[in-house]
Amino acid sequence: MKTILVTGAAGYIASHTCKALAAAGYLPVAYDSMVNGHRSAVQWGPLVEADIRDRGALDQALRTYQPMAVMHFAAFAYVGESVTNPGKYYRNNVDGSLTLLEAARDAGIGQFVFSSTCATYGVPQVSPIPEDHAQSPVNPYGASKLMVERMLRDFDAAHGLRSISLRYFNAAGADVDGLIGECHEPETHLIPLALDAAAGTGSLTVFGDDYPTPDGTCVRDYIHVDDLARAHVLALGALESGRPTTAYNLGNGMGFSVREVIETVERVTGRKVPHTIGPARAGDPPALVGDASRVRRELGWNPQHTTLEAIVETAWRWHQRAR
Repeated sequence: MKTILVTGAAGYIASHTCKALAAAGYLPVAYDSMVNGHRSAVQWGPLVEADIRDRGALDQALRTYQPMAVMHFAAFAYVGESVTNPGKYYRNNVDGSLTLLEAARDAGIGQFVFSSTCATYGVPQVSPIPEDHAQSPVNPYGASKLMVERMLRDFDAAHGLRSISLRYFNAAGADVDGLIGECHEPETHLIPLALDAAAGTGSLTVFGDDYPTPDGTCVRDYIHVDDLARAHVLALGALESGRPTTAYNLGNGMGFSVREVIETVERVTGRKVPHTIGPARAGDPPALVGDASRVRRELGWNPQHTTLEAIVETAWRWHQRAR
């Protein structure tokens, strides 16, 4: 069985990807510091509890499990926090990724799938955003991910470490089998916060209602987490087949405003979503919608959960079980 080292594997998107890897015949080795991860999400392979900045722990894990590739998800990912505490993001996301890359290089690993983000684009000049759009991030989180993309290109040129960077738009939803789902501490993602508000267990603040969008609230492209997970398995297969270093967008190509998400949550749950309007957050572009036509064409990836209602329905089922 082919082994894959998956960093951040106790987190939201990575745990869903571990499930998809196992279904495809791989053994995912979960490597996670457990600072933000959940042990209950590690169900498809062994767990190595360690930090990506710990070179000794990385070397030991690579010697023990001898993975054929690395999938790198481990990162701090709160945009607002990255603005107020940029050092934390550069130290973990950039320095940690460099440590991981050097360990992978020295272990002779030649394939690397990277969890990147649409935040590398900054404020888009065209919509939907293609992969060749200028990358000008407006927050340290996006900047840290862009630096890793650059390092990956350089490591390919210098060491032959081929990679595929996957630039997510807004991950949402939960495992259709109900085994895992979205649970952050603190929770900052819109759909789970709206579900908490609908259930009466939390509050929802809409950050800004005067953006230059049709209803004044931010517009985002939501993609189901299971569809993201499948894309990672396809990217791994592409690297195994010899595909060169590249990057792909992962999104549905449709934008929904915060108000539209709230309305969808109300329809799915049959409950009102009480909310308040707060000030816009620093580092939040008005709209982010992706053009994912290239990954569909080149890797044969097609999202299975294409409506906002379908995404919210899986999240609501998980929410009712987990809460």
